[in-house]
Parts: sequence; C-alpha cells; structure tokens
Amino acid sequence: MGLIVSDLSKKYGDKTVVDHISFSMEKPGVYALLGTNGAGKTTSIRMILDMLDKDTGSVTWNGQDLSFDNCNIGYLAEERGLYQKYQLMDQIMYFGRLRGVDDATLKTKIKYWSDRLKLDEYLYPSQTKDARGRVKKVKPKSPDQLSKGNQQKIQFLIAMLSDPELLVLDEPFSGLDPVNTDILKEVVREQIAAGKYIIMSSHQMPVVEEFCTDITIMSRSKALVQGNLNEIKKSYGRVNLSVKCEQDISQIIQDLGIQILSTKEFEYNCKVSGDEQGNALLKKLVELNIPVIRFDLSELTLHEIFVKEVGANEEQQ
Repeated sequence: MGLIVSDLSKKYGDKTVVDHISFSMEKPGVYALLGTNGAGKTTSIRMILDMLDKDTGSVTWNGQDLSFDNCNIGYLAEERGLYQKYQLMDQIMYFGRLRGVDDATLKTKIKYWSDRLKLDEYLYPSQTKDARGRVKKVKPKSPDQLSKGNQQKIQFLIAMLSDPELLVLDEPFSGLDPVNTDILKEVVREQIAAGKYIIMSSHQMPVVEEFCTDITIMSRSKALVQGNLNEIKKSYGRVNLSVKCEQDISQIIQDLGIQILSTKEFEYNCKVSGDEQGNALLKKLVELNIPVIRFDLSELTLHEIFVKEVGANEEQQ
C-alpha cells in the first residue's frame, strides 16, 4: 500500500499555508515536493510526519496512520537542529538511542557513515604531538566548529542511523559544495536501489530530475502540477532545439519561423512549436547538404516547467 497523503490542509488565522494537498507512493522511489519559498513544502512535510497538527487530512503507511512507532523514518530537516556547543559524538549517540538503536550497533553504524560521508576528522580526531613530542589528543569537535555543509552531513548521518524505510529529505543538498553533493547523491542512489521510500524537497531542479519519478509543484499553498515527471514533461512536447553546424544557418532558422534564443559560433539554442517544426529544419539542412554536427530536439526541463507554471500562477494572484 505504501504511503498515502490525503487532503492535507493548514491555516494560521486567515492565512492558508497548505491547501488540500494529496499524493501517494505505492512503491519505493523518490517523490519531490517543489515550490517557491513559502509555498507550503516544509509545512506539508511536518504534517506528514505528525510534527504539526493537520486542519484536515490523513497520512497512512501500509493502511495505518503514519507514525514513528509503525514506520522506521529518517528525517533531515531544512532547519538544522544540532546543539552547537555539545560534542558531536555525544549528540549522535543520543539521537541514535532515541530511535531505539543499541550502543554497539550505533558505534558500528556511526563509523560506517562517517567513512562514507568523509567525517572522520570531526568524529574521530587524530592524536598530535606538542612541541616536546608528547602525544596530545585533539579535543572532540562540536557543531559550531564545522561548516554549514559538514553540519548538514552530520544530520544526514543521524537520519540514517536506524536504517529508515521512509527517508524524508528537506533541501538535502542546500549548502553543499560539489564534492559533498556528489557524496550525498551516491548515498541517495544506494537508498533508491535498496527499495526505500524517499520524499525530497529541493530548489535544485537538476537534482530532482536526476532522482524523482513523481512530483508535486506547489505555489501559494496549492498543488499546481502533479504526477509522473516523465508524463508531465511529455505533455509539454519537445520544444527545445539545440543545433550545431559548420556554417551560419541563422537565416534558414528564421525563415522557418523558429525562435533563436542564443547563438555562439554556429551553435544555436532555439525554441520550436514541436516535432514538426524541428524536423522541418533538419530536412532543410539535409536538402542543402549542410553538415549537421549536433541536432537535439528535447522536452522542457523541469526548471522551465516550474518557471512557466509558478510564474503564471503568481501573475494571476
């Protein structure tokens, strides 16, 4: 049965922050909640996890109301929650115990995830020598000594300690540099392969396209676009055209009524009305014996769909 989110809504006074949102995950994979700041994504996640009371709606896991008692949940919050002055290892052990993991298992899992996430230098400080050659143990680290990105990896480690079957990631890649982003991406891929259910909220559209099979785009508390990502993209048609030749073809493109968005040394990024217009250009180039190095007719990107739908909704308000 999986996860079913039905008719969630939330108001603060007269302001509606989540307006009857529904979606379901009938099989493992990644579901994305997208939207501008203030669209209601984080509020929806908090209601799903029963961290915030719902005005209406229900959330079930395999036919029962979802809770931490009947589902092993890992949660990476957008607003990070480490205690800044307390030692990292003490905090990690504490949060692991709260999830019911025994100390021996915790130590094994912490070491594993520390290695995977490149956190050993913070969780297992090495020994150094002072000026007289005496061994001096480095003082254990606390969160306030770590960068934002490394604090985020610590919290991701905490989320993984119980080997969750449902993983909720609110802006998981925010603040990470490219190296650490790739590390976290690899872990997410492994979790997908292991059959986990993952809810992801992110502003990074390429990341969403890489991982997510189904999405909800929210704007001003409502769901604007919802469903399977491939089907959504297909519904807009193939309208992005990238062409590279060995000579100037700008006049040919314009004569066919195709819009040139940008050009650089015989490379053209264009907007077409669909397959027919794009294929007409390819046919014309072949007829004129113009060598074509690249001809790529593609669907709208998720970024373009997001801007198109959310922008139109914002203008109507």
